[in-house]
Amino acid sequence: MRTRVGIIGAGPSGLLLSHLLHLWGIESVVLESRERDHVQARQRAGVVEHGVARLLREAGLGERMDREGTTHHGIELRFSGRSHRVDFPGLCGRDVRIWAQTEIVKDLVARRLADGGQILFGARATAVEDIESDRPRVRFVRGQSEQVLECDYVAACDGFHGIGRRSLPPEAVSTFDRLHPFSWLGVLADVAPSCEELVYARHERGFALHSMRSSRVSRLYLQVPNDTDPDAWTQERVWDELAERMAVPGWELRRGPITAKSLIPMRSFVTEPMSHGRLYLAGDAAHIVPPTGAKGLNLALHDVALLARGLRAWYTRRETGPLEAYSDTALRRVWRAQHFSHWMTTLLHTHGDAFDHRLQLAHLEFLASSRAASAQLAENYTGLPHV
Repeated sequence: MRTRVGIIGAGPSGLLLSHLLHLWGIESVVLESRERDHVQARQRAGVVEHGVARLLREAGLGERMDREGTTHHGIELRFSGRSHRVDFPGLCGRDVRIWAQTEIVKDLVARRLADGGQILFGARATAVEDIESDRPRVRFVRGQSEQVLECDYVAACDGFHGIGRRSLPPEAVSTFDRLHPFSWLGVLADVAPSCEELVYARHERGFALHSMRSSRVSRLYLQVPNDTDPDAWTQERVWDELAERMAVPGWELRRGPITAKSLIPMRSFVTEPMSHGRLYLAGDAAHIVPPTGAKGLNLALHDVALLARGLRAWYTRRETGPLEAYSDTALRRVWRAQHFSHWMTTLLHTHGDAFDHRLQLAHLEFLASSRAASAQLAENYTGLPHV
């Protein structure tokens, strides 16, 4: 099998890369180890930055997002039993969209198949070879047969555990890693959200977050120890703890049936560089951020938009500069997002001693009283311009 760009992974980044290349007449093949139903059901992020929403619209993928998603003009910070709203348009002139990653994937899969794109579900990549040549190839297993995809370039959009990053020569890369001493217990519930915008709550018992997937489905999180067993948390215990940590006068948490529970590690990870030879990493294959700052999905889509422009420059004008600059350019945004996510995480989660707790409260008080401090949060949360 032969194509121009071999893409490993049919998550949002791999699918968007394939779609953007198609718009510019560049052929690609997407290999995905899981089946379509599984790919379209994975629960992930739900906050879409202002610039990423624009990117999806410009790529012809924004119609359902704008019709069924919602625009959020701020977030709410809760601490010491009171609330402070961060007004995005008033502080930085931008907003965010609430649109689940699962819905983005559904739209991308449908669009690629309608356009005749090749997505090979159930195709597990086993090796990426000859990346320093002009004819790299990806070996994969589909059904009972091993096959080979020959291509000009390989894009690894296959996540933290994928084959892509492991195919880089160890001596050619550096990794930076931090595992935080707490995790999130994430729950999905069939109940209307109890708030109009996301609520980030800092409480002595631990952090809590109220998000949503639709007008009828809530997504909520609790800070818990890393060794937590989600099954040990009954529905009543989850709701009681959420209500305790988010409590402010005059507000009540709606309760309903919890349909899913999972443990989400809080990890920071970066691989440098994000490319070697003809192999390029994007999204979680190259970097992971704690979900506190809502940056994971957005970083991944920024990566492939940048990579797509580099490939377009090569195939249409034989310019090598944008591809050669891909890693350095992408990493500037990655480290900015790492800093913001780390800052949000350490600000809102209970950790350290009483001195650290007092520092957190002092900074939250500063955010509530300083327009400049709130503007910095708003600017980073809604998404920095392309770099």
